[in-house]
Amino acid sequence: MEISTNDYRVWAEGSKIHYEGTMRLSGTEAYAPILELMNNVLDSKPEEIVLDLTGLEFLNSSGINLLAKFTIEIRKQPDIGVRVLGSKAIPWQSKSLRNLQRLHKSLELQIN
Repeated sequence: MEISTNDYRVWAEGSKIHYEGTMRLSGTEAYAPILELMNNVLDSKPEEIVLDLTGLEFLNSSGINLLAKFTIEIRKQPDIGVRVLGSKAIPWQSKSLRNLQRLHKSLELQIN
């Protein structure tokens, strides 16, 4: 499954979910298709889910909230690991992605 517009693209390859572009969607309902894609990966019960955000230049507060809620959903399934990939070259990621570790102590965060 893939969701793409002129501004962003989100797609899954197995249990790895890729995000790229600029996501400025307005509110929870606008992010619903993306959450559905993410939940489909979670529902497949992989050993680990990887959120690859290295290509996501901008994410607004609604999108960060989406990541937080999804992290909490993963936490409810202790058999599923989670790894988040970020980029030091994208300033919002160094600040915001660390908050996901507060929501899920086993979350592995790699910001390169």
